[in-house]
Amino acid sequence: MEEPGNLEVGLKSVAGSPNGGNGFVGSALELEYGVTTWWTSEVYLDGQSTAGESTVFTGSRWENRFRPLLREHWINPVLYVEFENINSADKSLLEVVGHDVRDDFLARNDRSETKREAELKLILSGNFKGWNVSENAIAEKNLNGGAWEFGYALGVSRPVSLVASARSCVFCRENLSAGTEMYGGLGDRHSFGLHDTSHYLAPVVEWRIPGSATFKFSPGFGLNADSHRFLFRFGVSYEINQIASRLRRQ
Repeated sequence: MEEPGNLEVGLKSVAGSPNGGNGFVGSALELEYGVTTWWTSEVYLDGQSTAGESTVFTGSRWENRFRPLLREHWINPVLYVEFENINSADKSLLEVVGHDVRDDFLARNDRSETKREAELKLILSGNFKGWNVSENAIAEKNLNGGAWEFGYALGVSRPVSLVASARSCVFCRENLSAGTEMYGGLGDRHSFGLHDTSHYLAPVVEWRIPGSATFKFSPGFGLNADSHRFLFRFGVSYEINQIASRLRRQ
């Protein structure tokens, strides 16, 4: 959740090169604002570039996250609601659901189909002896028709050091976090399960520069024949504290 009044500007990207298809980079420009202590709202603008084809804008997303329990608990639930207005050329891969597989990326860029989708998530996270453990249960539906699709994401991470340095520094160990993620699809309402789905295992490294940007890198490895062999996720974000107050003072 974002701190109330703060604005985070970020870019999330993924690069892949499917067998039999052209290499691509999908990106999502992220604007995240802390509305209250229990509500964070976010807008994404998606685009992608595919080698030998084209660079295209693929749509937008509006995301809202709600935290029903404000105090820290052993498990902290967050409710997530997102509306997507994207086209069939989208390759941002912000999540994997249903029967999303590698072969979906073999066709040439085609923006003719518009997808208006609702996505719901139950996010559960907790901290134990410095470790952060999280779980996302995902349900997504095309509002133009079609069955509910399901997916998951699991993650665990920990700062390299739990003890802060006596002085502020860029390369201090407490500014680095490392972990692992696993994510994939779980079919749809009519064919729930692992058949014709893709799954990935990905180490994650995050480097937070105090008072500045945060960088994230994650090489992902496909776990079955329906997955991309390799996906490289990378991102950068910058937080602007109390942007509304700053604008009022000007």
